[in-house]
Amino acid sequence: MHFIEYLILFLSVLFGGGLAFYFQKNNKAILQLVLSFSGAFILGISVLHLMPVAFSNEGNGVGILILVGFFVQLLLEQLSKGVEHGHIHAPHHRKNSFAIQVLLGLCIHAFFEGVPLSNDHIHAHDHHNHLLLGIILHKAPAAFALVLLFLMSGFKKPFIWMSLLLFAAMSPMGAGVGAYLADTGFLTVENQNYIVAFVVGSFLHIATTILFETDSNAHHTIPFKKLVAILIGLSMALLTMH
Repeated sequence: MHFIEYLILFLSVLFGGGLAFYFQKNNKAILQLVLSFSGAFILGISVLHLMPVAFSNEGNGVGILILVGFFVQLLLEQLSKGVEHGHIHAPHHRKNSFAIQVLLGLCIHAFFEGVPLSNDHIHAHDHHNHLLLGIILHKAPAAFALVLLFLMSGFKKPFIWMSLLLFAAMSPMGAGVGAYLADTGFLTVENQNYIVAFVVGSFLHIATTILFETDSNAHHTIPFKKLVAILIGLSMALLTMH
């Protein structure tokens, strides 16, 4: 990865989180539409770009790791409380411990999400930019939701910005660690592809959770605006195909 890509990855989180300070009222509907778009796009790039990379490895380990990634993301949501899906529920008790839980879950996920950005196979087949864009489109609204959660919980702005900076640093840190391990030969191309499989499982959980959630007032149907956002996201993913 180039320095500018690390910087964009970092600043996208600050941008998404920073917007929440200025759009604190009429934001939930907009957030859901943005998440629907990003969820559809992530699903598209996972199927069109990342799965072919992962399955370039031989053996059954790829399918197992996709399932492991899916399950690990399910466990991480016990910490993050679904903030990456736009779930914004202010805690009634233990604000400090709740915030640490949310940050821990988001940061672990963000770190592993960044590692495949150093994957040689992804670079060789020109999937790198699609993965980078998918992470950015996912992380910005997640940061928006995180800041909204902290604001609703009554946290002070300095703490919120410190939390946001930590969250913003995790994906670039994962990419940097992945690049270092690849350069030293510790991570072979095959092992890198297994990490991609793990991330695919995580992406599939996030994307499907966003897409299959319905509004409680809509009688278990997908609102028209959300459906349009999903179709736009899938269309953009399809346009990335050569």
